Amino acid sequence: MVSLTRKAHEKGILTIWDLAHSAGALPVDVSAADADFAVGCTYKYLNSGPGGPAFMYLAPRLANQARPALAGWLGHEQPFAFDPEYRPAEGVQRMRIGTPPIIQLAALEASLDIWDMVEMKDVRRKSVELSDLFIRLVEAGCPELKLASPRDSGQRGSQVSFQFEYGYAAMQALIERGLTGDFRAPDIMRFGFTPLYIDAGDVTKAASIIEEVMVNRLWDNAKYFAQSTVT
Repeated sequence: MVSLTRKAHEKGILTIWDLAHSAGALPVDVSAADADFAVGCTYKYLNSGPGGPAFMYLAPRLANQARPALAGWLGHEQPFAFDPEYRPAEGVQRMRIGTPPIIQLAALEASLDIWDMVEMKDVRRKSVELSDLFIRLVEAGCPELKLASPRDSGQRGSQVSFQFEYGYAAMQALIERGLTGDFRAPDIMRFGFTPLYIDAGDVTKAASIIEEVMVNRLWDNAKYFAQSTVT
């Protein structure tokens, strides 16, 4: 992140980092990297759940220069003045657009409480342990599944993907048996790891469910091939 940002800046390029699969999964320091902007979501590894608010980072040195693509009323310098001229608020406040989703923000606030009790390095270490264990167990029991994620944990986030020709059907079979992952076309079965809430026992149980579905070809059922909008 530091290296790529530096190279971009040497060419006069601003950087926008996508932290959707990073925030809450591994250590990220946008300030140390001198990033200009960053965006991400809270519903993944920050655990706020479906509909959780997105977030953005704006470097302080750019805070009073950047103009939002969408100029919403809450980003106005005086949102209740009903001024016919738009004047952006100071700093990152100008990036607000509309009324905050209060219920979702309450869920996010609750989900962030646990981060006051842990260190990110410990969460990352546990994530690597769990995902490495998952890979070993799945490969041992399901040779027809091909690892699609990097085997080197240093090149991998907090999710593991396997390739399987009938991945959609297999995922439906897993979901029906209580193991929820997701499918990405054309043949990717993806599994996420949140070390704050799962342990080696959960991973072992998940691998056994996958082995049961694969070894017994339980996925080979017409109902699992019926495509829906969401996995």
